[in-house]
Amino acid sequence: MKTNTENSRSSFKRPIRLFFLSSIALFFGITIINTIFFSFINPGSTWLMILKHHQPKEQRGYTKIKHSWVSLDEISPNMVLAVIAAEDNKFMEHNGFDWKSIKKANKLNKSGKKLRGASTISQQTAKNIFLWPKRSWVRKGLEAYFTILIELFWSKERIMEVYLNVAEMGKGIYGAEAAAREYYKKPVSKITRYEAAMIATTLPAPSKRNPAKPSRYMVRYQGHILRNMNNLGKIEFKR
Repeated sequence: MKTNTENSRSSFKRPIRLFFLSSIALFFGITIINTIFFSFINPGSTWLMILKHHQPKEQRGYTKIKHSWVSLDEISPNMVLAVIAAEDNKFMEHNGFDWKSIKKANKLNKSGKKLRGASTISQQTAKNIFLWPKRSWVRKGLEAYFTILIELFWSKERIMEVYLNVAEMGKGIYGAEAAAREYYKKPVSKITRYEAAMIATTLPAPSKRNPAKPSRYMVRYQGHILRNMNNLGKIEFKR
């Protein structure tokens, strides 16, 4: 037979447990609805765009943001191939995570060599759309969660379309259309293989690289991307 104290404790724990379970259910519900929403609605901006726009110049902020959304049909296949060759060779094969690259990166990082990332295009898209830019273990965990969601609810075609429209490709320049017009004075639909590969060199460090005035390293990296593009061949999305 339960004592009054035990009954009191039980009645106290019940609402806490209910609140905890309700909060979890609410979190999953909201995040899943948001993910489905963005599977067909184009995001106007990202947290990074907003943050950079409001940061002072001393903290690498930009007073002017250049960003123009275009559909994937309006983006040259050269640009699609270039970013896959530069950032994520197995984009069409994996389900959001490139485990071999992750293991390789962990080995290099543990050995004390230059830090290397292994984020796929899907992970970068999830981070850009749903999360804040500052690194933390919490953000990495949420990034993995949203990566699973977009791989589940979005097509590879949609992931690529969103990525190519929100990725930072220069100081205050977001998306392939804005980059093509800024650097080559033409729409991204007209970009050549060489121009696409050069724009792709900005992705690891967009605030430090300018395709209009490429450094020697950028030219070498462009050559690597072009060779990789040749190895990958044509990219075809299932419709």
